[in-house]
Amino acid sequence: MPRRALKRYDILLYSAGIDFKASEYIVLSLIIGIIIGAILFIFSNNITLLALGFLFGSLGIGYAYPHLRISRRIDEMEKALPDALFYLAGSLRAGVSFSEALEELTNAKFGALTQEFRRTVAEIKRGRPTIDALRAFALRNKKSEVIYRAMMIIIEALERGAPMADVLVAVGNDVREVLRIKKERKASTGMQMMFFITSGGFVGPFIVAVISNIATMMTYSGMEVQIPVNELRIILWLFSIIQGFITGLGIGIIREGKFSAGAKYGILVSMMAGAVFWAGMQVKIGF
Repeated sequence: MPRRALKRYDILLYSAGIDFKASEYIVLSLIIGIIIGAILFIFSNNITLLALGFLFGSLGIGYAYPHLRISRRIDEMEKALPDALFYLAGSLRAGVSFSEALEELTNAKFGALTQEFRRTVAEIKRGRPTIDALRAFALRNKKSEVIYRAMMIIIEALERGAPMADVLVAVGNDVREVLRIKKERKASTGMQMMFFITSGGFVGPFIVAVISNIATMMTYSGMEVQIPVNELRIILWLFSIIQGFITGLGIGIIREGKFSAGAKYGILVSMMAGAVFWAGMQVKIGF
């Protein structure tokens, strides 16, 4: 792979908290994809399922899993951000400098956010300007609009010499209000999400699998009906997976208002749909 791609993937793994080099983790995801493909081939004796199992297994471990970990890490950091900003403001009002307040924050217990501040403080101690270190903090967590926006406001306040304690309290209150609105939105769309997951990830694939079994029964029961059973199963399985992915995109739009957020839901629901379809195929009708 190109060095630039490996470097970006290293950053992705670092952001996700996965302690592997890019090359190591890519090899690991390929091995897991081979294992999943081999298991599907053993049960189905179908080379197409071997290829699809390898593809989805490798993408699931190599792409979806790191992004899911990043999403969970960002959620944890966003929840802790208001309290961390209030902690900083309290330290400043106690008479310490901004850099000393940041260093005190590294001993507080704010989870992943504390780790990010520790890295920022370490960069400052190595001679990097405070504003540049905070800007690097914001860029590392640019996937979170809440964190990026809050840090850029703090950087601008530092550059202009604003009263930082008051700015930190204001930003903390603003972040808390944004998180409250996001939480209310997720709560209000919970029923829609459950409906989408149930229909696209369970009921739909199961019904499609049963229909495939009925077609198989009609073909081998002596009726004058000839249906390409193996090809039909693969088509219906792919249909269930694609439908699950599109369902996940819809969930992302409903809960977070953007397609990119639906990618993580799409991968999970599509994997669920594929597994449910396989389970439905084990239900024998008319045999």
